[in-house]
Amino acid sequence: MTIERRNPPGLHPTPGYHHVTSVEAARLVFLAGQCPLDADGRIAPDLLGQTDQIVANTLLALEDAGATPEDVVRTVIYVASSERAELSAVWDRLTGSALGRAFSTASTLLGVTCLGFPGQLVELDVTAALA
Repeated sequence: MTIERRNPPGLHPTPGYHHVTSVEAARLVFLAGQCPLDADGRIAPDLLGQTDQIVANTLLALEDAGATPEDVVRTVIYVASSERAELSAVWDRLTGSALGRAFSTASTLLGVTCLGFPGQLVELDVTAALA
């Protein structure tokens, strides 16, 4: 299976993601929004701690599905903030993590008003494609 990542001429440069991702896959994997809860249901009090937990949770979920970060074809990152510096900090933490390759594909980063769990500051939506 080949995942094709492209930035068509005429579209703005990106900070690492691609505007278009295409794949012919035998199986698609859709992860539920990955929340920053640890196995005991605890949540870190800070944004980057929560981001690290999301990385760990997403890697576990991908592994369970037989996928890796290289198989990811779409991500949507939700950050409960209107501060661009906080959104950028999450992006930098994610792209520099063991999950980083997943963000070279079609990706969206959104600032939102709130997320589902009390104190939750970040969530990650992931789609992967497998041969």
